[in-house]
Amino acid sequence: MTSARPLRADARRNRDAILRAARDRFQTDGILTPIDGIAVAAGVGSATLYRNFPTRDDLLAAVIEDSVRDLLDLSVGLERDLTPDDALREWLYELAWQLRIWHDLPTCIADAIEDPASPVQTVNERLAQRTGDFLANADRSETASGMCTANELFELVLALSWAIDRFGDDERSARRRVALGTAGVFGR
Repeated sequence: MTSARPLRADARRNRDAILRAARDRFQTDGILTPIDGIAVAAGVGSATLYRNFPTRDDLLAAVIEDSVRDLLDLSVGLERDLTPDDALREWLYELAWQLRIWHDLPTCIADAIEDPASPVQTVNERLAQRTGDFLANADRSETASGMCTANELFELVLALSWAIDRFGDDERSARRRVALGTAGVFGR
């Protein structure tokens, strides 16, 4: 909801209940879970859900905002504490791992890349920009090969995230998959 006025207390409770229910349902059933089921789980009517979130992508963008914020906060520490090469490697892994958090999320994010009007596009732009920051730092330190753009690398990590989701990788397997999939990025 993009109102300049603060939400009434009951409207805020409804919105928060919808977000909690959506997060729970996305976690157990994936992001393609029926929207009406989210409304029922939140204890609100479908009209209330759609008034707050007119589309699935509006709801998804709101739900993943916390995860993205946490991931971007983590990136600051990576940049500060690791070499540019190690920071890029760890960022790529963390990004792939977080994007696989809910079944079908990588597919939804990939679809949003082609749809500039999608509410999820803002998430994509922020994550691709941060990927570009890490790539530029590694390129300046001559550890990255310079063979791809930030958007290409983001799309590659998104594909790896899809594979992590589909194959049910644990953290160790996911880390190996990302390392194998992005090895060419580090080949100077």
